[in-house]
Amino acid sequence: MNEENGNKNPKIDIKNIIKAMKRDLKTIRNWQKVAGLYYSRPVNFKQNNILKMSLKTIIHSYLLCLTISIANAQIKPNVIIIYSDDQGAIDLNCYGSKDLETPNIDRLAKNGTMFTQFYASPVCSPSRASLLTGLNPQRAGLPNNASEANKADGLPNYRFTMAELFKSAGYKTAHIGKWHLGYTPEMSPNAQGFDHSFGHLAGCIDNFSHFFYWNGPNKHDLYRNGKEVHYPGQFFPDLMVKEAGQFMKQTNKSPFFMYFAINLPHYPYQGDPKWLDYYQKKGLAYPRDLYAAFMSTLDDKVGQLLKQVSDLGLAENTIIIFQSDNGYSTEERAHFGGGNAGIYRGAKACLFEGGIRVPSIISWPGKIPKGQVRNQMAVNTDWFPTLAEYCNIEIQQKDLDGKSLVSVINNSKAASQHEEGYCWAFRKSWVARKGKWKLHANPEDTSKKGTLTETDTFFLVDLEADPGETKNLAEAYPELVKDLKKQYQIWEQKNKK
Repeated sequence: MNEENGNKNPKIDIKNIIKAMKRDLKTIRNWQKVAGLYYSRPVNFKQNNILKMSLKTIIHSYLLCLTISIANAQIKPNVIIIYSDDQGAIDLNCYGSKDLETPNIDRLAKNGTMFTQFYASPVCSPSRASLLTGLNPQRAGLPNNASEANKADGLPNYRFTMAELFKSAGYKTAHIGKWHLGYTPEMSPNAQGFDHSFGHLAGCIDNFSHFFYWNGPNKHDLYRNGKEVHYPGQFFPDLMVKEAGQFMKQTNKSPFFMYFAINLPHYPYQGDPKWLDYYQKKGLAYPRDLYAAFMSTLDDKVGQLLKQVSDLGLAENTIIIFQSDNGYSTEERAHFGGGNAGIYRGAKACLFEGGIRVPSIISWPGKIPKGQVRNQMAVNTDWFPTLAEYCNIEIQQKDLDGKSLVSVINNSKAASQHEEGYCWAFRKSWVARKGKWKLHANPEDTSKKGTLTETDTFFLVDLEADPGETKNLAEAYPELVKDLKKQYQIWEQKNKK
């Protein structure tokens, strides 16, 4: 139907259709299969009697194949990844928080599947690099935070990203929010597979002036597709939600992938005044009150984003992932805390559980189990192959660190995709994990929940018996220490290739 001119019964242009059929031999072969006919030679359109079928039947069969092809293209699921920033391991009601209001994200978990042993990286840039490449930070090329002081810092342009994966499959792609993966044009979102980009390049900004305040000089940091834009006084998360809505409306029913990298609850804590008033009246102590207000503001923005998805009629065919990039911050700019990792030791910038164990949820109505919990170990690198499988996109690179979680999502009894173990390295520390055993080398605890001595150079933990990582078992299990050291050495060598 030609909706623009209202013609409900357009005249079939036989000549143009035949030209299209000749030009698209692949489509012709598909038509032949539908018709149950197989040829070893091309169709001769000059013959009046093509296998005793009328020209009208051929054209209708061709149009049927074309319609089916278009329909299949249109039912590809949309994908939205909501990536929060410096969020504590249990800082959602659905993850055990008793003092926060997070109804929208909790509803997402109720309508999907949540993970209790989900891991990322200890700081922002490595976490984002792993998410977008399916590789650990060392292999991705960004083991530490990207710094504007060193222009070489960032996700290398030659790395194949999730945005490029979706773009290769006909998706429209968007980055909205925080980037923190490089400052040069070749490391920008638009150069890494995103058709559209809106947000800031640095690790944090003031949410109203959109300036990056650090050592000075202060710098305005807000861009749309590489061009600086100014919205002084407007709350950045509100701008993000507005930009996301405009992008979804402009996709014109094409499938889309949106990386919604919201910069909350990363400092500066600038929560909605209504929530700050609410938590202070509730009696939350400083700095938990500041952090809690920002967390509930984050939840509000997620709710507004999800409402837009629903209002546009996209909810039933949209995969939504919510995850934090790392643990909560104990930096001075974060008032030395405010977040909550519960029983877990550690915080942002260390490899104890509180630094790398993060909330993670996936939802897709009718396709992914509702209200389910998965206790298998999983990592943010796993989202790359998981989404590729759900969206039926072939991955050319076969040696990803991530593994598809589809089997785990579908079955609570399925084995973890990382039974062979997993490793992390950050600054002078490293960790080798296999099953319930986790070996730290040169550990650092940014939460200061316990003391570390010179005898704790190697710190072995049984996570099933001691999820808080309070007791070092290295002396009691020297063979395990030896095995996990070897696992790390093999991993380290692989990263050097």
